[in-house]
Amino acid sequence: MKILVTGSEGFIGSHLVEALVKQGHSVRAFVLYNSFNSWGWLEQLSPEILDAIEVFTGDIRDPFGVKKAMLDCDAVMHLAALIAIPYSYHSPDTYVDTNIKGTLHVVQAARELGIQKVIHTSTSEVYGTARFVPITEEHPLQGQSPYSATKIAADQLALSYYYAFGTPVCVMRPFNTYGPRQSARAVIPTIITQIAAGKSQLKLGALHPTRDFNYVQDTVSGFIAMLHSDKAVGEVINIGSNYEISIGETAQLIAEVMGSSISIETDNVRLRPENSEVERLWADNQKAQRLLNWKPSYGEREGFKRGLQETVEWFTNADNLKRYKADIYNI
Repeated sequence: MKILVTGSEGFIGSHLVEALVKQGHSVRAFVLYNSFNSWGWLEQLSPEILDAIEVFTGDIRDPFGVKKAMLDCDAVMHLAALIAIPYSYHSPDTYVDTNIKGTLHVVQAARELGIQKVIHTSTSEVYGTARFVPITEEHPLQGQSPYSATKIAADQLALSYYYAFGTPVCVMRPFNTYGPRQSARAVIPTIITQIAAGKSQLKLGALHPTRDFNYVQDTVSGFIAMLHSDKAVGEVINIGSNYEISIGETAQLIAEVMGSSISIETDNVRLRPENSEVERLWADNQKAQRLLNWKPSYGEREGFKRGLQETVEWFTNADNLKRYKADIYNI
């Protein structure tokens, strides 16, 4: 298939591009236009992968460029979004333009061009603090940050095109993805980079919230399973490990993997407003197993630890570590 991947230069997007090329697909990688001509993490892929893809520079907020990028494509995997929750507190308008209007541009172009499948990327943050666990796709939606509110809107907008126009939209709802190339605004890279920089007293935010961490290769395999499943059209599907662990326990597990002894200092600037913190996330992934024949390869505590070991190995490579600023809080 010929596939457009938006947000291709990002953490998950770059891994997805790599996997799609290895499967033999023709990939057009949509990257955010910038004057540096930077392709983000795509630039770290092997020459064989880079030679096989077509890079399209544009802006998801521009409907004309989005439609042009989608010409001649069979499917669109829409990952482009602003995702940092703290940044959404002080710049919410950018999230409306990027996450909501950007999604509108994708589904409208897909409708006009007759695209065979649109995979829209959601987030577990749309559920807010769990009212029951494990969280199924029927769980109520609650926007506890401007970020999550815009993702709820984007999800519903994408699905509205399925119901109103028959546009073949699928919504993939990944839980907390981690792995090589992730931004240091996320908690696992924050912990790893601080330990790798020689710190024994770490600065973190709230330690009690729980998360369902999903290794990036499992998230990517979820995307690919959805691409190949006719049963996914019109559906919202969780992609998660079905394993719950607190941030504090995660930090101690990473320290164990890295052979370090740590203490943790609460850094108030890293705390969300009280009612904005999502206290508990734990994925029910039975629908993914049923419709996509997908199961995590890095599930449960053993799988999580194995994923952390691979992540630590990548981050502690000197060439990779130097890209991160361990002493600066990245919102």
